[in-house]
Amino acid sequence: MKVELGLTSFGDNSEIYTEDGVLPKIPAAERIRNIVEEIKLADEVGLDVYGLGEHHRPDYAVSDPVTVLAAAAMETKNIRLSSAVTVLSSDDPVRVYQRFATLDALTNGRAEIMAGRGSFIESFPLFGYDLNDYDLLYEEKLELLMQINQHEKVTWQGQTREAIHDRGVYPRAVQKELPIYLATGGTPESSARAGHLGLPITYAIIGGNPGRFRYNVEVYKAAAREAGHDLSQLSIANHSWGYIADTDEQAFREYYPSTLAHHNVIAKERNWGSYDERTYMTEIEHGALFVGGPERVAEKIIKTVETLGLDRFLIHLPVGSMPHEKIMHAIRLYGEKVKPIVDDYFKDK
Repeated sequence: MKVELGLTSFGDNSEIYTEDGVLPKIPAAERIRNIVEEIKLADEVGLDVYGLGEHHRPDYAVSDPVTVLAAAAMETKNIRLSSAVTVLSSDDPVRVYQRFATLDALTNGRAEIMAGRGSFIESFPLFGYDLNDYDLLYEEKLELLMQINQHEKVTWQGQTREAIHDRGVYPRAVQKELPIYLATGGTPESSARAGHLGLPITYAIIGGNPGRFRYNVEVYKAAAREAGHDLSQLSIANHSWGYIADTDEQAFREYYPSTLAHHNVIAKERNWGSYDERTYMTEIEHGALFVGGPERVAEKIIKTVETLGLDRFLIHLPVGSMPHEKIMHAIRLYGEKVKPIVDDYFKDK
C-alpha cells in the first residue's frame, strides 16, 4: 500500500511568534521566496505533494498560488504541486485550467488542482461576486472546470457567466486530465458531491478527533459506488495542522506561540471559543494536531490513515508565522525521519 505524504501551506505572513517573543513581519516578497525554498526542500527529502493556498488578506503572502508553484516547478523534480485551495467560486474555470495546464507543462505532468469554496470570503467582493450566489457559483464553475478538463472543445451554458459555444481551451495539460481534488471542511453534502462526480477528495481536519470523519468517508464511498465510479481509482486525503521537531517537548514549545496567535485572530472573526495550552495539548493527545518528534507524528499519521482509509496525508505547516529555519527543519524531519517510518509500516499492507 502506498500512502502519499505531503505538505500544505497558506503562506502565513504576520508577526513571527517564537518562544522568545515576537519578531517583525517580513515582506511578502521574502515570504514567497521562502516558500519556494520550502517546496524545493520538500522535494529533496522525498515528500510526494505540496499544496499552496489562495488568500486575499494582509496576513497571508500568496494570492496566486500557481505563480509560486511555477517558480518551484523549475527547482523540483518529483513532487506533485497543487493548490490548497483554488477558490473556484470567485475565479474563472477557463483561466484556472489554463494556469494549471501551464504548470503541468513546467512540471512535465506534476500539477494538480484542489478546488473548494475557500475558508475565507474576501475574494468574492474583490472580484465582484455576490455572496448570495455562493452555492450556485461553486456548482456551475466546478461543472465547467470538469468539462474543460475532459474535453478540448467545450459547449456550456449556465447562470453565472457567459455561455461557451464549441470553443477550445489551450494549452492542454501534459496529463490526460488534471487531478481535481474537491476540498471540504467536512460537510456530508460535499462528500456526496465529490463521490457522485467521481472526484478525489481532501478533508480539512483541523480540530477534534479525526475519527469523526469516518461517516463522511462512508458517504463519499457510497455516493461514488452509486454513481458507478471505481473506488480503487479515487483518492481520499486529509490535511491537518502539524509540526515536527527533534523531540516531542521541543515541538510542543516551538509550535504553540504561532498556533495560539493564529487562533486568536480567527477566533475574533468567527466567534470561536478560547484557546489555551490545555486545549492545545488536548488536540495533540486526542485531536487533529500532529505535533511532536518524528516517531510520535509518524504513529499518529499511521493511526489516522488506517482509521479513515486514507491514501494521502498532508501536514499543514506553518500555522501562523514561524521562523523560516524552523519550518525548514520540520520539513527535513518529515521527509527524512517520519516518511520512512510510515512507508515501512504500509509497505506490505
